[in-house]
Amino acid sequence: MSVPADRAARSRRDAERLAAAPESPATTPDVLDEESTDVLVAPPWMTILHNCDCHTFEEVVRQLMKAIACSEERGWELAWQVHNTGRAVVKVAPEAECVRVGNILAAIGLVVTVTQS
Repeated sequence: MSVPADRAARSRRDAERLAAAPESPATTPDVLDEESTDVLVAPPWMTILHNCDCHTFEEVVRQLMKAIACSEERGWELAWQVHNTGRAVVKVAPEAECVRVGNILAAIGLVVTVTQS
């Protein structure tokens, strides 16, 4: 296998520079570029419950407890938020989990949206 001409010339220059450099007791090592270990993470998804005036608070709370495993108290908080503001983010998670939650809520006819945040 042959070495490209520019690479061979660089190697010769580096060797000449090292030979011409005076010896010093403390040398600084060359710093090498490190490979990035960053992992790309997909943005989280969210399940949004919308107000629909077609279910009782009790029905919404019960379904929220099933879908997101929340307490009854948290279910009431979310139900009131939906009632007062028209919507509430009930789950932020990976896509599959948000879709699962949305399907459970939609099973009784609740209006939901699953979207990337």
